[in-house]
Amino acid sequence: MSACMYSPLSLSSPSTVGKSAFGFRSKSKLLTVRCTVGEFVAEPKVMSVAEPLLVRAVRGEKVERPPVWLMRQAGRYMKSYQKICEKYPSFRERSENVDLVVEISLQPWKVFRPDGVILFSDILTPLPGMNIPFDIVKGRGPVIHSPLRTAVDVDQVTEFVPEESVPYVGEALTILRAEVNSYAAVLGFVGAPFTLASYVVEGGSPKHYTKIKSLAFSQPKVLHALLQKFTNSMAKYIKYQADEGAQAVQIFDSWATKLSPVDFEEFSLPYLKQIVDSVKATHPDLPLILYASGSGGLLERLPLTGVDVVSLDWTVDMAEGRRRLGSNVAVQGNVDPGVLFGSKEFITKRIHDTALG
Repeated sequence: MSACMYSPLSLSSPSTVGKSAFGFRSKSKLLTVRCTVGEFVAEPKVMSVAEPLLVRAVRGEKVERPPVWLMRQAGRYMKSYQKICEKYPSFRERSENVDLVVEISLQPWKVFRPDGVILFSDILTPLPGMNIPFDIVKGRGPVIHSPLRTAVDVDQVTEFVPEESVPYVGEALTILRAEVNSYAAVLGFVGAPFTLASYVVEGGSPKHYTKIKSLAFSQPKVLHALLQKFTNSMAKYIKYQADEGAQAVQIFDSWATKLSPVDFEEFSLPYLKQIVDSVKATHPDLPLILYASGSGGLLERLPLTGVDVVSLDWTVDMAEGRRRLGSNVAVQGNVDPGVLFGSKEFITKRIHDTALG
């Protein structure tokens, strides 16, 4: 997945609520979300459950333990993935082939048994289906061959039809749902409108955000037109993923935190809210998670999107984040992945410290 900082995540719903507890939308139950590291995840006891632990926790049900998953579960740290990369060096080939997507998505689940199995894909996967060619170049990252910077460019962006453009995503999600049964939640994801716009305007991974901000402040109508197209398409993409097997979907707004609060309210917040409203109108029970790295300056605004869960990175204290977000949204996060370079004792202590708030 592009341009995100990844940290271990977990959700829990204990019977008592301490200072690190986070209220969820439930009149009778509270959901607490704390963080832990799944370096070694014990294989769960075999049992029959109607829904995965993660989904039950998000809904505010009392669960037996905190569910745990990592955003970037599949990847370079696994030898099995490295072998696939040697045989299939193109990221797009790996992420657009049903068999490879399923195999790579399941690799960490088979070894660690996390409570979430996230689809192996990229937030830019929908772009070709919107008439925006791109590639992912080793050592450079995403490359947009023809950046969009004018009204004419935006007019060329077409409607995204997931069934036609990315059928492999739906097929992979369906297979993953069958493979993991109810022992883990199948997670889908999409990029948020402003983050996607940043890529296609900058021509790749933003460095100084000069081009996207130049467009925002000199030609706001052009940017708003592009953001609306991404909004319509991502709402449709989330619904498609849900229909094909995703039991929760995370929205990545990686670059929205590069906006000032007032600009976030103009160029990101209303479009995120549109997506959530559209999805909830047809899929009211689908949990929606929002992740924006470095979001400390925007925390109070994130629940206004209407998402069910806000994902915090390690730059925000969990207890402080809980207070600032309020009691109507669940929280997940937020250990620094760099902690994994420490000893097992150090990792354990950091997890306990974070969980206790």
